[in-house]
Amino acid sequence: MTTHPELTTIKDFIRFAATSFNQADLYFGHGTDSAWDEAAALVLHSIKLPHDIHPSAMDAHLIESERKQLFDLIHERIEKRIPLPYLTHEAWFSGLSFYVDERVLIPRSPIAELIERQFQPWIAVNKVHDILDLCTGSGCIAIACASYFPDAQIDASDVSPDALAVAKINVLRHHLEGQVELIHSNLFEQLPQKKYDIIISNPPYVSADEMLALPKEYHHEPALGLEAGQLGLDIVTRILDQAKQYLHPHGILITEVGNSEYALAEAFPHVPFTWIECERGGGGVFMLTAEQLRELSF
Repeated sequence: MTTHPELTTIKDFIRFAATSFNQADLYFGHGTDSAWDEAAALVLHSIKLPHDIHPSAMDAHLIESERKQLFDLIHERIEKRIPLPYLTHEAWFSGLSFYVDERVLIPRSPIAELIERQFQPWIAVNKVHDILDLCTGSGCIAIACASYFPDAQIDASDVSPDALAVAKINVLRHHLEGQVELIHSNLFEQLPQKKYDIIISNPPYVSADEMLALPKEYHHEPALGLEAGQLGLDIVTRILDQAKQYLHPHGILITEVGNSEYALAEAFPHVPFTWIECERGGGGVFMLTAEQLRELSF
């Protein structure tokens, strides 16, 4: 990307990046939802400043090395359509910072809101001692649960060793080695024989047709974390079938299926899914109790 010597301040670069992103018709959905927010996140992260800097600091002049780094990042974001968190190696989830790279999906689940509400009213907080995060990826759900349930033990499993390597970085970053246990497992297959009060999963749920229609940014993410068969139901069907064996009688299952919500409801019309509305947006998250699961056959 051609440098522009007339761009000198933080404010100049945010404006320039936002205009460039709009002109390139980029997709925003990996932590920001507009060109301006994306530009501000890129610029401020690059120069190691917080997002809530004083407005007067926006007129600060950048040195040459900072300007060059910003031009390079803006160019890479536009030309390669790499999602911003993969360029900055940082994503935010439930108010917490996480390291991310292309070995894991970028955190963006509406489950964050449910964690912050401690899954009320579906379970009493004083009954939560053991939590399972199935398909943990970066570990963001497990680590957020550890923050909001400090007395609970969290098991976090994933079939991908690469994803678990990233999750370990985040467990160490948040100093949770004694509370969050990482487990290499294909869903429930290698898990310990124990019961959980809450099982949470944000599994792969993208259908074949939806995969073809995804913006270019999504194709930088690992397909293993997205694809789930023709209808997007291959993984969630297995979870529904096996989860009851791992839940306490008072336990609950929370699962995100995104746009596959309608295919799931059509495939299992007899299942009494509670579809949860999230105030901050996002959908396709259901809750089932252990009692409901015990009464069902899949």
